[in-house]
Order: sequence, then C-alpha cells, then structure tokens
Amino acid sequence: MVVCGDDGLAHRLTAELRGVYREQVTLVVPPSERTVRPPVVGRARAASAALLGAVTAAVNRAGTGPVPGEPGGTRVLEAAEPSEATLAEAGVERAAALALVYDDDETNIRAALTARRLNPRLRLVLRLYNRRLGQHIEELLDQAAALATGAGEGGLDASTTVLSDADTAAPALAATAVAGTTKVVQTDGLLLRAVERPPGETRPTDLATLALLSTTRSDPAGTDGSEDSGEHGPLMLPDAAQVEAAAGRGTVVLEQVSYAGPPMPSGRGGGGLMPSFGSLFSRRLRWSLAGLVTCVAGLAVALTVVTGDHPLHATYLTLLDLFAINEPALHQPLARQILQLLSGLTGLLLLPVLLAAVLEALGTFRSTSALRKPPRGLGGHVVLLGLGKIGTRVLTRLRELHIPVVCVEADPEARGMPTARRLRVPVVLGDVTQEGVLEAAKIHRAHAFLAVTSEDTTNLEAALYARSVRPDLRVVLRLYDDDFAKAVYRTLRAAHPRGYTRSRSVTHLAAPAFAGAMSGRQILGAIPVERRVLLFATLEVGGHPQLEDRTVGEAFRPGAWRVLALDRTPPGERREEPAADRAHDERAGTPSGWVWDLPDTYVLQSADRVVLAATRQGMAELLRRRGRERAGT
Repeated sequence: MVVCGDDGLAHRLTAELRGVYREQVTLVVPPSERTVRPPVVGRARAASAALLGAVTAAVNRAGTGPVPGEPGGTRVLEAAEPSEATLAEAGVERAAALALVYDDDETNIRAALTARRLNPRLRLVLRLYNRRLGQHIEELLDQAAALATGAGEGGLDASTTVLSDADTAAPALAATAVAGTTKVVQTDGLLLRAVERPPGETRPTDLATLALLSTTRSDPAGTDGSEDSGEHGPLMLPDAAQVEAAAGRGTVVLEQVSYAGPPMPSGRGGGGLMPSFGSLFSRRLRWSLAGLVTCVAGLAVALTVVTGDHPLHATYLTLLDLFAINEPALHQPLARQILQLLSGLTGLLLLPVLLAAVLEALGTFRSTSALRKPPRGLGGHVVLLGLGKIGTRVLTRLRELHIPVVCVEADPEARGMPTARRLRVPVVLGDVTQEGVLEAAKIHRAHAFLAVTSEDTTNLEAALYARSVRPDLRVVLRLYDDDFAKAVYRTLRAAHPRGYTRSRSVTHLAAPAFAGAMSGRQILGAIPVERRVLLFATLEVGGHPQLEDRTVGEAFRPGAWRVLALDRTPPGERREEPAADRAHDERAGTPSGWVWDLPDTYVLQSADRVVLAATRQGMAELLRRRGRERAGT
C-alpha cells in the first residue's frame, strides 16, 4: 500500500497500516522537513511506536528505501509532489491501495487522476474537504476504472473512497464539549447514534452495548483519557456477562438507527440568503405595521357601511384617501367626510413607519454581512477557538445541536468566517494570547471551551488561561501528538480536579477510517470512546469464515466486532452504499431492507451484507485474512 501526504495524518495512517493491519507500506513525503509537520501521531501501541520511530528516522535521514529493522521493507520516499514519476517509483502500478492525504484538495485530485490512469484496478482513498466535489470525483474515478477494466459494478474491486478528517473528528469534538450530547455517524442518510449512559441507566430504545467506560470517582462517564487496557480503560464491545458484571461503569449504547434525510431549510437564524421577516424588522415596528393595517381595514369596513358600496370599492377609496390622491368629499355626507379625514391622518402616520422599516432593513442587511458581537447577557455558551477546517465543521455541528457559540479567530480571512456570518454566530477577532480576547468572548460565563487551532501551543496556552479564569470550566483541546495530549490531560486533571478536561487528536480519530477504506470496505465512520476508536463499516459476509454460516450470536466476538444490522435486499438490487438503499426505500414508501433488531439465532449467509461495529484490531483481522486470500488468488 502507498500513502502520500504532508502532515501528521500520513504518518499516523502509515502506523495504522503497519502496526494494526500488518501491511507493506510505502510512505511518500515532501523532501524538506521544514515544510512538513513532524510526525505527531499516537504511540500508544508498541508495534505502532516502533514503526513510527523507524519512519521518523528515515525521514530525518532524508533518504529512501527500506527502513532497517522493519519486516516487509517499509519504504519512505521524498518528493515535492505526487507526480507521475513519483507514483511510479512508489510502485502504484503494483500496489493494492493508494491513500492521498495531502492538505490541499487540488493536489489529491490531480494525483488520483494520474494514479487511476497508471493502475485502473487500484483502490483509491482521497482526503478532500469539499464534500460535494468529493462525491463527483468519486463517481468519476469509479466510472473510469470500470471502463478501463471492463468490470461491472459487482465485480470491481477498484473502489474510490473520499473521506474528510474534519468530518470524522468534528462530531467527536462537538460531543465532547457539551455534556449529554450523542455521538453520531451519518453518511448520506444512514444515521448511527451512540449515546453515553451513566452507570445503571438503561432504556427500551437501546439496541446494543458498544463499550463500557472507565470508572473514575469524579466523572462516571469515563475521563481516563489513556490507551491503557484493563480495568482503568474502556472495554470495547462487551458481551452480556461483562455488562452485567460492570454495574458501576458508564456505557456507550447504540440507541437508534433511522433515516436522516436532507436537512430542511430553517426560517430562523438567518441561515438563508434573505433574512426572515422576523429578523428583518423589530418587534415594535411589526406591531406598528399591524396596527396601521388594522386601521385601514376598519376604515374600509366603516365606509362600506356608510355608503353602501361594495367592500372592494370601499377599500379602493380608502387607499386613495390614505395616499391623498382622492377627490375631496365636499358635497358628500358628513360621515364620509370624517372617514376621509381619518384616512388622511392614517396616511400621515404611515410615512414615518415606512421610513423606519427602510432604515431597519438596511441595518439588518448590513449586520448580516458583518460579524456579530457577543450579546451582553450571554451565558452557558461554548467558546470555539479557531475557524479553520476543523473549527468550521465543529461550528456547524454545534449549531445543528442548537448550542450557542462564540468564536475566537485571529485571521479575518479564515476559512470559517463565511460560515460564521451565514449562521449569524458572534465572532471575536484577535490573538487569543493577548489579554482581553477571551474576556470579550464571555469566557467567565461560558459552559465549555474548545481550542481547535492547528497550533498545539496556542491551544494549550488558551486552555490554561481559560482555566485560570474558570477553574471548573469544561475544556477540550485539539492536540496532534498523543503523548503530549496525554501529559496535558493528566496535568490539567491534577491541577484542576473539579474541571472537565478532554484532549483529542484529529489524526488519531481519522486514521482508522482511512486505513479501513484502503482495505476495500466502505467505512461509514468512527466514534471515539475515551481515547480509543470504534469503527462502523459495511461488509459482505461471503469470504469471511468468522461470519459465514454462523449465527449472529456465534459471529459476535467480544472486544473485536459485533454485527448490528442485516441487509435483506436481494444482491442484484443493492446499491453501493447502504444509505442509498434506505433513502430510496423511504422515498418510494416501501420498508427498508435493513433489519436492526437481529435475533442471535439468525444464520449469516454468504450473500448477506451487514453493518458491524469493530475495534481497529478487529477490523484489521477481518480485512487482513480476506486480503491474504485475495492476494493468493
């Protein structure tokens, strides 16, 4: 397998493939380490730690070729860009899979087009931030592979998967910052909802227990934050006996599985191009306009009664009097003359109201295009530091949960500024290391603080300052290096035992999904369980002896994998992604082919397709054995 990248995700993905999946990997990195972020990836596993040390040493030596001491001949190549010559030297023509995880979308797309031409049967995994563009690129590359190989959709293994590390990490960061929020994996309509339950709490809607959390006195939901196994770490995919024995531990359960269609446009919050009527005019002005409309209607009704005219004609005459363009009622009855005077007076009152409406509308449009400031009485909100790729996705996720947010950003041209304007979220512009910036964001009244910039030291400095203002503040840090994150976590917990502290690594959350996709399976997503990761994926039962011809109960391996759902759709009518199946069935008004309450006695057949939850090691075991069989043929 070949991995091409220029930041920590490439190194973490290499460690995942070698340390967990035991694959032969060629890593392509830029030549100058000044332009490459150091390989700040987790070293919790001993195998991954050994690999990372060898890879780092190879990069520092600025050399190429096999890494000494590593079985399988892991190579590190240095190239300024993934050109055709570079990809050929990396062995793309003979490789099983290629991951393009550069930080630039254009670089990944250009390399993917070149790689597809060099090897039409290559599995491609792309890291793209633009989700809509990613869907089109995925369809284009799959179509090109099908035409080049002459294979149909069912037999083609040269799949293309587009993933985003921002989309993978943002739900976890948002859920960590707000107590009680769920962890959601959502892919084109398929919704998997994982919920943390306190010790002893169960509900009828719980479908399966995904993990047992660590036990700590100050935080029953688990705040260990380490990778240690045993009683001090989370227990992944426990069986019924383990769940019953761990009565004092919190749990992560699969609460609900449902179809989630495209979000409906909301008329509130100024989310569209045109502000809503309620946000365009103030409440006092709306009442004034309503009062004038009522007066006009009353005058029209009175004129109908006095003159006996048709209601439409009477309304027309009232409007003419209102705008002072009607003939004076000199020889008309007294009642008609009085009504004309009242209509003229109403017209005079209408002029300042219309002027106020114009001025308010102009002010509203002007404020819509400008950044909002935090309101004076704001409290219980989330302070979000950083509006880059990750920060933008986290902001969107928090607003989807209807959580008030105040953003802090030093760059007025940051990627997330248009999103903040569109969502009408208050933004404080300034360097967070300067005094007064966090105070302007009302940090002393905030519920949580998220530091998600690309600089570890900035995140740490801001978190320490926020803790000095509020010792009990909920703090979540985005840190690249797992060892550094663990040390920061333990120190902050020791210094502020009453505070809630979390540290999350984007590469740690995203790498398992990328590694699983490189093995040729559709990874729906991943959720964090403390500092571990649980993967959700679709799998064809055929060719997996651990699943085929076994009951659901027999196929369940505690701590490795668990079957969650079964697709009853006939194989010839299936679509590539399970979400497309469910969305099509919902629109057609027919029951979905996916069954989520599977009995343990159901026997899995080779033609079945299932959704399962698996740990990294469990997913690696399933895919590695299948890959060895495929390589042997």
